[in-house]
Amino acid sequence: MVEPTYILAFESSCDETSVAVIENGTKILSNIVATQIASHQRFGGVVPEVASRHHIEQITKCTREALTEAGVTYEQLAGVAVTYGPGLVGSLLIGVTAAKIIAWAHHLPLIPVNHMAGHIYAARYVGEFTYPMMALLVSGGHTELVYMKAEHEYEIIGETRDDAVGEAYDKIGRVLGINYPAGKTVDEWAHQGQDTFKFPRAMVQEDNLDFSFSGLKSAFINTVHNAHQRGQALNKNDLAASFQAAVVDILGEKTMRALDQYPVKQLVLAGGVAANSGVRSRLEKDLAKFHPEVKLLLAPLKLCGDNAAMIGAAGYVNYQHGDRAGWDLNAVPGLSFDRTTDLNQ
Repeated sequence: MVEPTYILAFESSCDETSVAVIENGTKILSNIVATQIASHQRFGGVVPEVASRHHIEQITKCTREALTEAGVTYEQLAGVAVTYGPGLVGSLLIGVTAAKIIAWAHHLPLIPVNHMAGHIYAARYVGEFTYPMMALLVSGGHTELVYMKAEHEYEIIGETRDDAVGEAYDKIGRVLGINYPAGKTVDEWAHQGQDTFKFPRAMVQEDNLDFSFSGLKSAFINTVHNAHQRGQALNKNDLAASFQAAVVDILGEKTMRALDQYPVKQLVLAGGVAANSGVRSRLEKDLAKFHPEVKLLLAPLKLCGDNAAMIGAAGYVNYQHGDRAGWDLNAVPGLSFDRTTDLNQ
């Protein structure tokens, strides 16, 4: 009988402190998440210094709970995986430092993981990956189309030139009086309204795979402010529906165009905004109409946000491919996959 491979994983890239134990990259034995949402709501977004302080307070407790819940000891671990970027530098450093200490103390390999690869591999808990495949990553900090020719190979073929889609949701949410994070509430309101404002769909006609949400955000804010100056009340559900309709149009159009240019077997939807029902529904409909041969893998709702289980899944793949970090591993807040410019390469 082959002994299972246990990976202890750390995620602390933003405002969630999370530690998990993963078996063979596909089974979650524990996934402890200490959220900081309540601490950041009064500021309308994440405050880096506050986030770092919370990570320091929680990471030892989360580690102990993860190992206890999994019923796994340090001696049984094959390695320690950790997010080292992208993210907030102070937050990343807490996780990297904790992972280094445990790996050094217990003579375990240290496995570096790109946070965005983690989001992609969250979908692996739903089903096996088949290559080539594509991932649409949508979160508060990123909006990217990632092409994967094979396992452990990532190429950005399209990305936002300004705001990430999740960032845009939070910014218009503040205008609507919604507490951070705003995405879930905007999604709920959108299903009760109509697309009456017809906000712009930036870059959908341009011959590239990049995104832009700054103009949409500005159009939304200007519409609300102008109405307020005139003393006119606008329907919040229609505003939310109009904003979300523009978002799903942009994401759907660009993703289908990417699939036209890069034939793949699977499309993964991942990241915090992957929990949005409007985005999920749009991709399901578009695939059925334009690319029925492509299977859609949706990251589990409970794993769309930041968590260590996704880092453990990606960390297992990295472990299998021999990725190891030295004790000089540092946080890389601007870490990215490679950018592809030649669509024929």
